[in-house]
Amino acid sequence: MAVIDNKERLWIEYNHSKSTVIREQIIIEYVPLVKVVAGRLSIYLGSNVEYDDLVSYGIFGLIDAIDKFDYGKGIKFETYASLRIRGSILDQIRKLDWIPRSVRQKQKAIDAAIKNLEKELGPNYSDEDIAKELGITEDEYLIWLGQTNISNISSIEDFLEQGNEVRASVNRAYAMVEPEKVVEDRELKDKIVEALDCLTEKEKKVVLLYYYEDLTLKEISRVMEVSESRVSQLHSKALKKLKNELGEGFALFMG
Repeated sequence: MAVIDNKERLWIEYNHSKSTVIREQIIIEYVPLVKVVAGRLSIYLGSNVEYDDLVSYGIFGLIDAIDKFDYGKGIKFETYASLRIRGSILDQIRKLDWIPRSVRQKQKAIDAAIKNLEKELGPNYSDEDIAKELGITEDEYLIWLGQTNISNISSIEDFLEQGNEVRASVNRAYAMVEPEKVVEDRELKDKIVEALDCLTEKEKKVVLLYYYEDLTLKEISRVMEVSESRVSQLHSKALKKLKNELGEGFALFMG
């Protein structure tokens, strides 16, 4: 006889009773999922938005997911809820004018400098090279990075601009996986492996530890014996390079 875990038991009960008490228990069960999604997004936002605030925004998405989820269809709730949670967090961030104009300008200047360096030097440019391209000292560049510690403003803005796509993805979560999709996934995995070769060893290590080993920034900083801000910088550079290499596949890599 199959053993029913606590979450499944709660869903079965809630599906029949729609009890507010059971609903609250389901919310508590899935708070860790909200924390995971909020943690993934927090790497883009740095200290500009408090992690606890992201969790609070995500809770609204979790509640919305619970209210709209059809347990009878046999779809995995975690997949459906993750999209709702992320969408709720991004919708709230969009309402906040959270990126000062001066920060945007500095980030754009840094992005332009990196783009020029990639044309001249390829992927192996240094902080010193970026500072020279910007016409400032390396110490000034590090200050800029501290001020723009959103770890990749362009990427989070891409997420914000794709708000409709996030909602559309919820509907796609209900679709059956077709054979062609399995082939595409395999091709994407091969492409990701090739794209990782464009990264420096440190950048590659950050990506592997964060996305494949599920370590936090703090844990990665301890493993690599560098500061969290340095890990954040390496992550930012890695994502820029991967985005260039993967094109449309970058969104699937991040998903």
